[in-house]
Amino acid sequence: MKLRFLGKNSNVGECPTLYSTDRDTYLVQGWKIFANDLLMQLDLCEGQTAVEVPTELFGHLTKDGLPSGDIRRIEDPIMVLTPGGTFVVQGLEVTDPEALSAMDVPDYETVVEVPKAAITALLEDPRGVDLKRRAQPAL
Repeated sequence: MKLRFLGKNSNVGECPTLYSTDRDTYLVQGWKIFANDLLMQLDLCEGQTAVEVPTELFGHLTKDGLPSGDIRRIEDPIMVLTPGGTFVVQGLEVTDPEALSAMDVPDYETVVEVPKAAITALLEDPRGVDLKRRAQPAL
C-alpha cells in the first residue's frame, strides 16, 4: 500500500495524522480509545478498531482535491462526536507492515483504514439528517 501524507494536527511529535492511499482509502492515525463508557457505545466487527481524532484533522481532505474538509454529518465511519469535541472513527485496523513502517505510530495511537467514499459522503449536507450524534457522557 502506498501512502500520501495529507496532514497532521500539530507540527511537533506524533499526533493524529491523515493519509490517502493507492487503494481508494484513507488511513486515519489517532488515539487509542481506553474510555470504557465510550467503548461500550461502539459496535466493532472483527478486525476493526476505532480511533479518536480532533475534528480539525479532516480539514486536510482539501489536499486530496475535495472542496471541503468539514464533516457535516455523523454516520459510519465517523461514529460519534465526543463531549471533548473530537471524532471517533471506525475502520479496519491497519496491520500492513510496509504502511506502518512509513508512519510514526506511538504506543498510544493506532491506525484505521476507511473507504474514501465513506468519508467524502460525510462532507455532504443532506436534508433531514441529524448532524450531531454525540457520545453519551459518563455517569
